[in-house]
Amino acid sequence: MADHKRNFVYGLHAIGAVIERSPERLLELWMAQPRDDARARALKERALAVGIRVQPASSESLAKLVGDVAHQGAVAAIRPLKAWDEHELVARLSQINGHPLLLVLDGVTDPHNLGACLRTADAAGVHAVVIPKDRSAAVDGVARKVAAGAAEFVPVAAVTNLARVLELLKERGIWVVGTDGEAAQTLYQADLKRPLALILGAEGSGMRRLTRERCDFVVRIPMAGQVASLNVSVAAGVALFEARRQRG
Repeated sequence: MADHKRNFVYGLHAIGAVIERSPERLLELWMAQPRDDARARALKERALAVGIRVQPASSESLAKLVGDVAHQGAVAAIRPLKAWDEHELVARLSQINGHPLLLVLDGVTDPHNLGACLRTADAAGVHAVVIPKDRSAAVDGVARKVAAGAAEFVPVAAVTNLARVLELLKERGIWVVGTDGEAAQTLYQADLKRPLALILGAEGSGMRRLTRERCDFVVRIPMAGQVASLNVSVAAGVALFEARRQRG
């Protein structure tokens, strides 16, 4: 059933989000035969209302599509989001209502971590995730599976020259804020209510020198225990939700 022009989203919540936010991208929907509770019926009705035929399937055939995951008896094929480049990213900034909130991942090479960051970014209302083309995991099957549907909603801009893109963002009034365990200022002391591009570096090595040089300021997440650093997706969650909290 799969081809290169389709991605799969699974689970009642994720498929419901596609129907609500971009029904034109929904191509096909399969639901497991025994599933007939209120939530499943509601999803079927919403799909039919936007003109999508619901096809019966066995749990085994759904597992063949998406693997051994908690698909809740529902799998949908959708048109993938078009990847952005730096020009598209800059053009879209003017269409954002309120202050932009961007997540920049400088060198996250593990697709599991990238997927978890996409999931966190979606939950925090991030407008776009920016990654370098040459030093990053790709938004592939592994990342998509970990993202649990979020990869279908959060635009990802894969850019050739990250340092240049950070300069373009600054020219458009966006504050570039890096994270570093050695920073003097903590995340909670910083003003994050402004247009913001938050940068997280690779685990271990952190931000690259050229990336750090483009930062308006850097912050650290205060650590109480013996562990020196957090997983990058956890750090992204802490920082992004602090920005959301400050914005009210």
